[in-house]
Amino acid sequence: MKKQIMVFAVLLSGFSAVAQELDLETCLRMADSANLTVRNARLDVAANDKQIKAYMSARLPKLTFTGDYKYNAIIPGQVVPAEFFGGPPGSYATVQFGVPYNLSNTLQLTQVLYNPQVNYGLNALEINSQVVEIQQRLAEQDVRYQVAGTYFNLQAINKQYAFVEENIANMDKLIANMDALVRQKMVVETELDKLKINRLTLVNTREMLKASKDQLERLLKILIGVEDSAPLQLAPDAMVEKSILVDSETISRPELELLEAQKRMNEEEHKGTNMAYLPSLSLYAAYNYTYNLKPEDDFRTGIEGAFVGLRLDWTLFDGLEKYNKQRVNAINAEKIANQQELVTQQMDMQTENARKQVDIQKGSLAISQEQLMLAERVYQQSEAQFREGIIGSNDLIQVENALQQAQTNVVAAYVQLRLAELDYLKSIGNIK
Repeated sequence: MKKQIMVFAVLLSGFSAVAQELDLETCLRMADSANLTVRNARLDVAANDKQIKAYMSARLPKLTFTGDYKYNAIIPGQVVPAEFFGGPPGSYATVQFGVPYNLSNTLQLTQVLYNPQVNYGLNALEINSQVVEIQQRLAEQDVRYQVAGTYFNLQAINKQYAFVEENIANMDKLIANMDALVRQKMVVETELDKLKINRLTLVNTREMLKASKDQLERLLKILIGVEDSAPLQLAPDAMVEKSILVDSETISRPELELLEAQKRMNEEEHKGTNMAYLPSLSLYAAYNYTYNLKPEDDFRTGIEGAFVGLRLDWTLFDGLEKYNKQRVNAINAEKIANQQELVTQQMDMQTENARKQVDIQKGSLAISQEQLMLAERVYQQSEAQFREGIIGSNDLIQVENALQQAQTNVVAAYVQLRLAELDYLKSIGNIK
């Protein structure tokens, strides 16, 4: 009994609610807007959009200012032929150029005219935007799977709890009747003690279920973004077949889309490495104003300067760096192709297995429901026979245990069916 109760206590994730009854659709909708994992995935998408804008701004002109203010404690000199100043040929003189104070200000404009790497970077960011969007969808599917799994486990706990409560109420009636018989000395007190022992077992089971229920509720509140102190009430979920397979034909497999995006990224890296063989060309222009000052001679003058130029950068030999990058790129392309084939096979197998499990668990639930109906009928007959003194407490307890087992089996079958349905929907990327 304890082992079966633990099946329902599997903590797949958190849960939350308000005073209203929450059905599965409402829980999934709340998780889509409030779950922190989903919100972080959406922030990744927003951050990538900003990265694209930042990269695009790198293609705009750049304007920079440089200020250089210095004092020449010793004015630098330069050796020149002495004959420049009327000296003898073959001799040299040291001449100092400049003044002690130089104040230089430069304003420079730079514009990239052609850079083969720019388009590669932009394409890579656009592909990465698709990657983070796919990752967002994967995160949403994982969170929905956790929310739905927790929701159904909590439903199972509630159903099992209701069964135990009903069993305790029935046991209390039997104990009251038996107590009256004991007082009338019509049965021995040992028979009453047997019923009390069975009631204590039921109470212990109820407390275990209550603890598991509290854990699941707290976890579900975390998943759907509800405060821990908020009340929680779930709309009842009927133990029937195929309740969540509303749209089981639409197939979306973001895992394969992610691999396809990685394949396109690999192709762009190949193109980008090839483009690195080409030169880049930039236009630049500058304006400079230098103010020269020598206070002791009261010398002050400013000198302007301006120029416009083109800059060509071309790596003629890089030590086979790009060649080796292309070899690594080719290996990665082969790995991605192998991964695509493997993931396709695995997901096809998961979908087929999940579909079979739905059918199996559907039959199991139907059998468990029929067994429960028979167990309830046997218990009612046995209870009447016990009251008439036809059977003893041992026989009644045995029948009651069989009823409890049938109740547990039907709840377990319900959970397994819901989880099988979830696994199928997850395998086709269609948990809504």
